[in-house]
Amino acid sequence: MLPPLNIHLTHLETAPLLQDVSHPDAPSAQPTNESFAHRVSKVVQEPLTPLSKFLCVLALIFLLLSSIFIGLFAGAQHKLNSRDGETKPGETVTVTMSFSTATATATATSTLTTTYSAPVPVPTKSPEENTCLTPQCIILASAVLSSLDETQDPCDDFFEFANGGWLKEHPIPSDKGSTGTFEILGVENKRLIQQILSQDSSSVYEAALAQNADHDDKLLLRKLRGLYDSCMNEDLLNARGSTPLIRVVKTVRDLYKGKTTIVDAVTGEVKDAEGDEKSQRNGLTAAVAYLHSRGIGALFAGDIEGDVGRDPNFMTFYFGQPSLGLPAKEYYDEEDITDLYQNVLERLLLTLHEEENTESPAIEHTTPGLVVHEERLRVWPPWPWPPWDGDDGDKDGGDKKPVNRTKEAHKMAKSIITLEKKIANASLDLDVLLQDPIATYNPVPFSNLTEALPEFDFPAYFSTYAPRNFPERVILTSTTFPTSLSQILSETSNSTIQAYLETRAALSLASNLGIETEAWLAVRSLEERLRGIKPGAVGDRAEYCVGKVESAMGFAAGRYFVQETFGGESRKKGTKVITDIVSAFKKSLKNLKWMDEESSDAAAQKADALRVKVGFPVSPDTQDPGSLARYYRSVKIHKDTFFENILSARISDQAKKWNKLGRQRDLEEWEMWPSMVNAYYNPPANEIVFPAGILRPPFFSQFWPAYMSYGAFGAVAAHELTHAFDSAGRLYNQQGKLEQWWTNTTSESFQVIQECIVNQYASYYVDDGHGGKVYLNGNLTSGENIGDSGLIQAFRAWKANYPQSLEDGDEFILPGLNYTRDQMFFISFGRVWAQNIKPASAVARVRSDPHSPNRFRVEGTLSNIPEFAKAFNCSAKAKLNPPNEKRCLFW
Repeated sequence: MLPPLNIHLTHLETAPLLQDVSHPDAPSAQPTNESFAHRVSKVVQEPLTPLSKFLCVLALIFLLLSSIFIGLFAGAQHKLNSRDGETKPGETVTVTMSFSTATATATATSTLTTTYSAPVPVPTKSPEENTCLTPQCIILASAVLSSLDETQDPCDDFFEFANGGWLKEHPIPSDKGSTGTFEILGVENKRLIQQILSQDSSSVYEAALAQNADHDDKLLLRKLRGLYDSCMNEDLLNARGSTPLIRVVKTVRDLYKGKTTIVDAVTGEVKDAEGDEKSQRNGLTAAVAYLHSRGIGALFAGDIEGDVGRDPNFMTFYFGQPSLGLPAKEYYDEEDITDLYQNVLERLLLTLHEEENTESPAIEHTTPGLVVHEERLRVWPPWPWPPWDGDDGDKDGGDKKPVNRTKEAHKMAKSIITLEKKIANASLDLDVLLQDPIATYNPVPFSNLTEALPEFDFPAYFSTYAPRNFPERVILTSTTFPTSLSQILSETSNSTIQAYLETRAALSLASNLGIETEAWLAVRSLEERLRGIKPGAVGDRAEYCVGKVESAMGFAAGRYFVQETFGGESRKKGTKVITDIVSAFKKSLKNLKWMDEESSDAAAQKADALRVKVGFPVSPDTQDPGSLARYYRSVKIHKDTFFENILSARISDQAKKWNKLGRQRDLEEWEMWPSMVNAYYNPPANEIVFPAGILRPPFFSQFWPAYMSYGAFGAVAAHELTHAFDSAGRLYNQQGKLEQWWTNTTSESFQVIQECIVNQYASYYVDDGHGGKVYLNGNLTSGENIGDSGLIQAFRAWKANYPQSLEDGDEFILPGLNYTRDQMFFISFGRVWAQNIKPASAVARVRSDPHSPNRFRVEGTLSNIPEFAKAFNCSAKAKLNPPNEKRCLFW
């Protein structure tokens, strides 16, 4: 505060501005006895002459112009003073100010001289309320304001408060089951890749095709664009019909019937074989190996991962339960869904075998790749039908009578569902499979598996992938599943097993056909029902095709995506957010009442040992086109064979996976490609990974104020860090080994809080669209919910860095947002979970996804953070401000 001003009036003029002394009647210049007020009154009462009126107006204009110029001069003088001269402590400053006033008849000018003593300056820092008015800040503020619904009470419904405006502006597209920030950013990332892949693109990467471009870059772009173009050629895809899928299905059938050797199973080369190779055991093994080599699940799942009980980095074989035709067990108990699923299977069986039996002879037409089968045009229905054996598995032929095709397909589809339901009942529930790593780690000698499932030839199965790396022992995710599967196979007819394997291929691959094919339409109808998609609605083809390119060659596409989007200090600043959160977490461990000192020290050591990966991998090295070219060497791409291109990429992926068997883990390897809008924690590797795809708005920007970056991307980073200490992650030590490394006392205390969060989320439900409620599985979602509770670590990390961040100018205020920085932190968190979702998709998510619906990821998390209620001054009765004894407080 400045000292009082000492004002000295040095001059005052009262004489009139103009006086006519030449007129004979002019008044005397001598003083009179009239008062000043009387003289002014006389002047005012006199009628104004035209000249007086003109002078009046002129005086007013002069006053206005003077005020403007004085203001400009004062501003310029202030800038000059601030640049050229610094006030010294205790120095006396004299300020002279001039004031001009004017009336109709006179002008008075006053000069004020001000003298004061300047105070001793305090340490320099950025202004507390430094509002940013750059275009970037205005755009960001506008985006935040438009997402809010300020009619909602943030203490009772923060999801609607933070996202209500966004939800109204983003209706769900008819071809999707949901839309949200994750989905929309994913589409934006795909559009960037599409610009790179388009042949007419003006992207900077066109230079890679120039004469002097790197050979490997040209090779990569040729493959990427070839795959994309083959997907975009819808006319050719529709013209080819179901032929590519039929070939796969026919191979499965021939393998199952023993018409080829087991060694040829993965290559798909069908050869006549005699003797023992016609046995059912070899046939089943060959057919399943063929499907698995193409990423198609059937009967069981085989995965390669570290042996977490012995050496987390030694890659071994895990035997587990397969995926099902329906997303979750519960659907097999719903008659309307199973009726639809049965209809889909019938349609697949009918169309595939109908088209296959009319495949030869064929005549080529002028359209490349278009084959119209002459037999199909003149002979219908095909004979013999069905192509599988009877229910008794009779392979001897004999007299066969014509059958009703539709009736037989109906019967077979029903048998497939019965088989799948048995497999589902023999499988572990998802909450055990995903949340209990101890229950799912059951190492046994290799011979135990072969004895438990004698219907399958495991040595032959392994020989198709890695004949030099037979495992000495394998890991069972369920000790009972191999025996149960053996029992199921023994009581199921050969024809049903064969039809099951064929439809598994069709369900997995039909989406790669033209959208006019019957197989595509059949599978699509099931997806529409399960996700609530409008029947017949088809989305943007380019978006779909870029997604296929990412899934097939994501690291190669990621090379160009990263160069396009991940520049400047994005990696540096994103990494700092993560490491700041790790530091905050370590500090908070000492304050946890439920964790003793021994466990706290061990947890800090695990946090220190955590590997942090940001942006893009170095294995394969996305900065090195040669590394990527070698990684995708085996992927064969042709511009006219989209279906076969996808198969080639799948075979390549499976070969890479199986090549790890019996080897040490590549610690630089990633499980996600750079453009993905996601992140993950890998317990055996003890690493958290953040692709460049999620380091973009609305999650992160290097130009954002810190409170928004820590609220949005910080929530993602804290979530993945907290996974290392959640219900499953806490069971892995700092080396990724599965063991008890907390004390019993700490583990017991943790389980009390875990039970609290299980019960909390089990009370939430979604609407099934028919007036019913589907409650969340608190056990299934507990790990993810505990991960979300890590938001408090992001808040603490931001607070700890706030003084320095403020001094650095990174805590600037956004215009038009009348919220505190603390409130903006939580608003930034809430916004990233904006999502509209259809009831069918919500039900599917509750049944199959360990993540809670987005609304509860916001409100369930915030109700357990007292700092949120304090930031918004929530009353004690507010929904999101329960008493501490009712909160599930982990950290």
